[in-house]
Amino acid sequence: MIKLQQWLDRFQDHLRHERRLSPLTGQHYARDLDHFAAFCNDNGIASWGDVNAHQVRAFIALRHRRGLSGRSLQRQLSAIRGFYHFLLREGAADYNPAQDIRAPKAARKLPQPLDVDQMAKLLEIEGSAPLSVRDRAIMELLYSSGLRLAELISLDVADLDRGDAVVRVTGKGSKTRVVPVGRQALSALHAWLRLRPEMAADTETALFVGRQGRRLSPRGIQQRLRHWGLRQGMASRVHPHKLRHSFASHLLESSGDLRAVQELLGHADIATTQIYTHLDFQHLARVYDRAHPRARKK
Repeated sequence: MIKLQQWLDRFQDHLRHERRLSPLTGQHYARDLDHFAAFCNDNGIASWGDVNAHQVRAFIALRHRRGLSGRSLQRQLSAIRGFYHFLLREGAADYNPAQDIRAPKAARKLPQPLDVDQMAKLLEIEGSAPLSVRDRAIMELLYSSGLRLAELISLDVADLDRGDAVVRVTGKGSKTRVVPVGRQALSALHAWLRLRPEMAADTETALFVGRQGRRLSPRGIQQRLRHWGLRQGMASRVHPHKLRHSFASHLLESSGDLRAVQELLGHADIATTQIYTHLDFQHLARVYDRAHPRARKK
């Protein structure tokens, strides 16, 4: 296991310093590869170069029997493929045993967005206590700008430009984008920034901090959103992804501009945005028929 672990550690350095992936993505890779390393160790495999495609299939089958979803299995295979690309480059393997292996198809389960009235009710947080003011600012910003949870957590005070009403966000793959911040979110953020010095540690740069004065954790934000969802009488559980999904759905319903929503969400592939916002092929076909010069009826 020691020899296997040495290459896992080197791969983590590669992800951190060369590919510059986010810490959260690095943690996901590490967790998935730790499971695979344990499987290899249990089966007497002492070197990554000794792994073959049959063994990778056996690992995926084992994880499937233990209840992992198709989506989780796809992610684990992606981690193994990426790891072997690195091993091939370093001369520690002769081929990629996961290259042609496919996981079972994952059913896409999208969170149902809150409608406009439900969002308004959720954001009606009264009171001047610092935690209430902070939580309202968090939810307003998530809904106003469609941020991912990891993007929200990584924000520093310097990333917010209140003058131009924008926030600079570091998304997946360390890609940076600038997104607008709505009037209500700006007002909520202004209220929070007045109170932030009461909670933040002297050297803390994070926009949102917890009771200990340090940057909020993903778990902390998830718990607070769930708390407010219950308190405000939401029928379904409220979490950061639901607010991002509501942002995308409401914006698309009003504008119909799929490309703009793609840019705001930071999606590399427009197909991801199409799925996110409940667009179907028939809708896209109707847009094409109405708009394309070669498709319009005379």
